[in-house]
Amino acid sequence: SYFGDKSSCVENANTLNLTSSSSVRGLNSTCIGKTPLSSGRSGCRSRTPLMGYSVTSSSAVSAHTVASVIVAVVEGRGLARGEVGMASIDLKNPEMILSQFADNTAYAKVITKLKILTPLEIIMSNTACDAGNTTKLFSLITEHFKNVTFTTVQRKYFNETKGLEYIEQLCASEFSTIFMEVQSKYYCLAAAAALLKYVEFIQNAVYAPKSLKVRFQGSEKTAMIDSSSAQNLELVINNRDSRNGHTLLGVLNYTKTPGGSRRLRSNILEPLVDAETINTRLDCVQELLQDEELFFGLQAVISKFLDTEQLLSVLVQIPKQDTVKTAESKISNLIYLKHTLELVEPLKAALRSCNTPLLKAYYNSLEDTRFGIILEKITTVINDDTRYTKGCLSMRTQKCYAVKPNINEFLDIARRTYTEIVDDIAGMITQLAEKYSLPMKTSFSSARGFFIQMNADCSTLPNGQLPSEFTKITKMKNTYSFTSADLIKMNERCQESLREIYHMTYLIVCKLLNEIYEHIHCLYKLSDIVSMLDMLLSFAHACTLSDYVRPEFTDTLAIKQGWHPILEKISMEKPVSNNTYLTEGNNFVIITGPNMSGKSTYLKQIALCQIMAQIGSYVPAEYCSFRIAEQIFTRIGMDDDIETNASTFMKEMKEITYIIQNANDKSLIIIDELGRGTSAEEGIGICYAACEYLLNLKAFTLFATHFLELCHIDALYPNVENYHFEVQHVRSSAGNKEKIAYTYTLSKGYTEEKNYGLKAAEVSSLPSSIILDAKEITNHIAKQILHRQNSTPEMMKQRAAYQLAMRLVQTARNSRLDPDSLRVYLKALKKKYEVSCPTPGKNDEQ
Repeated sequence: SYFGDKSSCVENANTLNLTSSSSVRGLNSTCIGKTPLSSGRSGCRSRTPLMGYSVTSSSAVSAHTVASVIVAVVEGRGLARGEVGMASIDLKNPEMILSQFADNTAYAKVITKLKILTPLEIIMSNTACDAGNTTKLFSLITEHFKNVTFTTVQRKYFNETKGLEYIEQLCASEFSTIFMEVQSKYYCLAAAAALLKYVEFIQNAVYAPKSLKVRFQGSEKTAMIDSSSAQNLELVINNRDSRNGHTLLGVLNYTKTPGGSRRLRSNILEPLVDAETINTRLDCVQELLQDEELFFGLQAVISKFLDTEQLLSVLVQIPKQDTVKTAESKISNLIYLKHTLELVEPLKAALRSCNTPLLKAYYNSLEDTRFGIILEKITTVINDDTRYTKGCLSMRTQKCYAVKPNINEFLDIARRTYTEIVDDIAGMITQLAEKYSLPMKTSFSSARGFFIQMNADCSTLPNGQLPSEFTKITKMKNTYSFTSADLIKMNERCQESLREIYHMTYLIVCKLLNEIYEHIHCLYKLSDIVSMLDMLLSFAHACTLSDYVRPEFTDTLAIKQGWHPILEKISMEKPVSNNTYLTEGNNFVIITGPNMSGKSTYLKQIALCQIMAQIGSYVPAEYCSFRIAEQIFTRIGMDDDIETNASTFMKEMKEITYIIQNANDKSLIIIDELGRGTSAEEGIGICYAACEYLLNLKAFTLFATHFLELCHIDALYPNVENYHFEVQHVRSSAGNKEKIAYTYTLSKGYTEEKNYGLKAAEVSSLPSSIILDAKEITNHIAKQILHRQNSTPEMMKQRAAYQLAMRLVQTARNSRLDPDSLRVYLKALKKKYEVSCPTPGKNDEQ
C-alpha cells in the first residue's frame, strides 16, 4: 500500500534538493545535487521507493530478500578524513542504527558494513560527488554497489545538531541511553538528520514521536568478515547460482519468521566475539535439544507470528495525507497487532518451564504488563473475534466489522447498508442462475470485487455461448468468470459504503493508536525475542538433522573429525571428516596434496565451522574447541582461467595486501594458493615472504600450496606444521596405467606425491618424449633445491625444545587433568622430546 502517491511526492520535492542516480553512469553525465526530483534528466533515473509495505504472513520468509534499507553515509573532511558516520533505517523495521568509526584508506569497514545491510538506496552529500571532485569513498561505494540507487542531498541537511534534535524527539524512552553514546559522535548524528528528513519525504509520512528504536553500533562487538571472504565461503549467496540454497545460511535456516531469517543472515555475516554471549546462546540450543516439548511448543507459537518488525514500522508512521489506502492499511495493521499480542500468552506458556538464563530472561520480559494494557485498550474498541485470516474477502469482512457495535452509530448504519448490498448481490446472482438455469456462484477477488463464476462445459451452453447480458468473460479450462452491468453498479455501491466504513473505522483506530503509542516500546522487546528464539530454534533444528556437537572456547583451534556442512547438504551423505589442530605454538599450517585431493574444501570447512561456533550454533564435528577470531580472512583462487592470468595475479596481490594490512593476533587466515599467476620462482618468493610475515603474527593461518619448496620453511620456524592429503595409486585392469584414488584424508608431513602435475599431463596424451624430458628436468631442479634445504641436528634440537616449551605452557594454562594423569602426560611429553632430539645431552635430560 502506498502512503500517498508519487505525484504528491514530486510536488514536495522542491523543498528538499534531491537527485537520484541509479549507478555511476548517471554521475558522469549529470551535475548532481542541483536539480529537484521533478525534473527528469538523461542518464539519471529518478525514483521513489515503495511507500509502505503490507505485512506478510510468516510463511513468506523469502520476503526478507527484497532490499528495504536506506543508508546515509558521511565522511569527515580535512584532518577528519577517514572518520565515517553512517545511519540506516529499514523501511520494514522501525529501528535506526547509527555507527561511526575510523577507517583506513581502503574503506574496508564501510564497504563490509554496507554489504551486510544490502541497501535499497544510499544517500550522500552533494559535496562528496561534485563532478571532477569526487571523494575516494564515493567512488569506492559506487564501484561496489552498481545496482543500488544513489541519491545526493545538499550538505546542509547533514546537520549534527538537527540529528540530535530528531533523536530526542523520536527515540522511544526505553532506548534513551543512546544520547550518552552519540552526543559527541557528530558524523553519525549528521547522517541521521539527512536520513530521517529523506525518509519522511519519500514515505510521505512522519514517524510518531517517541516511537523509534535507535541504537549505536560500533564495529567492535562482532568479528569482521570482509565481503570477498563472505563470497568465497558462500555464507549467504551460492557462487554458481544465487537462487541455490547451498550456502551456510541455507544449511542453518529453518526459521519460521522473516525477522528470524534476517537475524540469522546478519549474524552469519557478523559473528559474535564475546565468549560469554556465545555460551549463553549455546546453553539455550542445548536446552532446546534436550527438551523436546519445549522445542515443539516454542516452534508452534513462533510460526504463528507475522513480520513483527515490519508491522511496528507501519504502526509508528503517521501518514501526511489520509487516503482510503492509508485507512485500510492502518485498520489491517491494528488487526495484525491484536493477533500478535494474543500470541504473548501462548509464548509465555511455552517458555514457562525453561531453565537457561537467556530463556528465563525472555520469559520475564514477556511478563511486562504493557502487553496486557495495549491488548485491553484494543479489545475495548475492537471485536474479540476479529483476527488475521488468509483470503482477501474474509480479511475485508474482518476489517469491516473490526470495531464493536454501538461505538459510532453512523458506522453501524454504514455496515448495515454494506451487508444489505452484499446480500442483494448474492440474491441477484441466484436469480440469474435460475433465470438461465446455469450453475452460477458468487466469487470475489480484490481486483474485480464481486463477480460470477461457473463451472460448465461449453456444450451445455445455448449456442455454446453465454447470454448477451454478461460481460468481461474469461475462461480457464471449464471455469467461466464474468460480470454484468447491474453487478458492476452494485460493486460500485459496495465500494462506496466500504469507503465510508473504512473512513469512520480509521478515525476510531487513529484515536486508539494515539493512546497506544506510549506503551509501544514493549513491542520492540517482543520482536527482538521472537527473532532471537526463531534463530535459536533454527540452530537446534539443524542439529537434529545431523550429528553436530557443542563447541568449546579456549586458546586452541582443535576439531576432531570435522566435516564441511554445505557439502553434507549437497551430497546427502556425510563427507570424509578430518582433524584440525592449531595452537599459539603451532599457529601456521601448510597443506599440500595433488589437485582435487580436498585442500580447498578442507580450508573452507574450518572457516565455516569457526563462524558456526561464533554465532552460537553447534558444529559438524565429533569434538571441537575454538579460539575466538576477531577477523576471518580468506584468499581463495576463484579465477583459474589462463586468459585472465594477469588479472588473477593482481587480484591475488590485492587480497594478500589487504590481509597483511589488516590482520592481527586474533585473526583466522585462510590462503588457498598464492602466487600462481606468475613465474614459479617469483611465486615461491612471494609465498615465502608472505608466509614469513604472517608467521610472526599470533594469527592462526592455514596455507594450501602446490609449491613443495615452501614446506621446508618448517626447518627455520618451529611454529610451522606440514600436513598433506593422501592419495592412493591404483593399477587399472589393463595393468599398464596407474590411476590416482583420492582418500580426502589429512596426514602429517608434506605430500610424498612427486610430480602430480606430470601425471596429469600423462593422462592428457602429451607425446611421451616430452613427458620424459619434463621428468628429467624436474628431478634435476628438485635435487638442487633439496641440497640447500636440509636441516641440521642443531635446528632439530631447537625445534624439539620449542615444541616442548609450548606444550608445557599450554598444559599450565588449560589442563583439567588430575595429578596422576598429568604425570603420565608429562612423561609422554619428555619421551617425545627425547625422540625428536638427535643426540640428547645430560642437561636436556634434567
